[in-house]
Amino acid sequence: MTLGLSAALLSACGGDKAETKAGDAAAATAADKLETKFVTVGTGGASGPYNIIGTAMTEQYAKAFGVNAKTQTTGASVENLNLLAQKKLEMAFVMSDALSDAVNGQNSFTTKIDSVSQIASLYPNYVQIVASSASGIKSIEDLKGKRVAVGAQGSGVEVATRALLEGFGITYKDIKVDYLGYAEAADSLKSGKLDAAFLTSGLPNSSLMELEQGFDLQIVSVPADKLAQIAQTKTFFIPMDIPAGTYGNEAAVPTAAILNALVVRSDMSNDDVYKLTKSFFENLETLKSAHQAANDISVENAQNGLVAPLHPGAKRYYDEVAK
Repeated sequence: MTLGLSAALLSACGGDKAETKAGDAAAATAADKLETKFVTVGTGGASGPYNIIGTAMTEQYAKAFGVNAKTQTTGASVENLNLLAQKKLEMAFVMSDALSDAVNGQNSFTTKIDSVSQIASLYPNYVQIVASSASGIKSIEDLKGKRVAVGAQGSGVEVATRALLEGFGITYKDIKVDYLGYAEAADSLKSGKLDAAFLTSGLPNSSLMELEQGFDLQIVSVPADKLAQIAQTKTFFIPMDIPAGTYGNEAAVPTAAILNALVVRSDMSNDDVYKLTKSFFENLETLKSAHQAANDISVENAQNGLVAPLHPGAKRYYDEVAK
């Protein structure tokens, strides 16, 4: 072997090693990067669990991937789904009732939204029907003729309220409707402008916790037997109890619950959604510290009760952790 050929071979080998190292470095960098530069997450009202959990989540995304990750406060589920369809959001928190309507093109949605995929089923939202003890409202039937906050217009709360009332044979014509979010509804109850309000969220709801101080709060129950009848057609309703002591209530209060969902635009890359899903679950303790509703989120239950198609990127993560 000539000296020149030997040098050339050594140079080639060195070049191969250099290329391998460069490739490894690129792969390592890629693991910390996303194809998208933005991760805007639709939430709900500023005081609700969606926004609190979403803020903790986007802070983690910004830190992990160096992207412009932020929450966008909205009217919640229905608005979030429409914004996703318009490509104004990358991700969103929504309630399963509104998601069901969106993928089927019914009620608030005149056409099917087929550009949304699900990442996970999350924690249950509890239907919390509240009134003052002095109002005399003890049951849903007692709401007839009363001024009632049904949730912000275009929210999953309002969708659930309408569906539950219909199950009891009550329409909006039978009550005086106010479209109010959590904080506004609590303030109006306190000032006497409302007789009752529906605040459907994870437990506890911070607005109700504040209202409980100095207000004689009455939680209206949803009997389990009646809910079972309603759930035959409104399949997103599940029976749950508001635990004793949540808002000073001595006993558990039976009510309806609806699973929340984390959704994403279907056109986001499989790799990006895999990384976002992985980061979400690997930082679950941080989300639990932000709001205790996240205590009911788990990777084991994330595929239970899916309403929209599971994004392939999320499926890749679940398949990985199942091995």
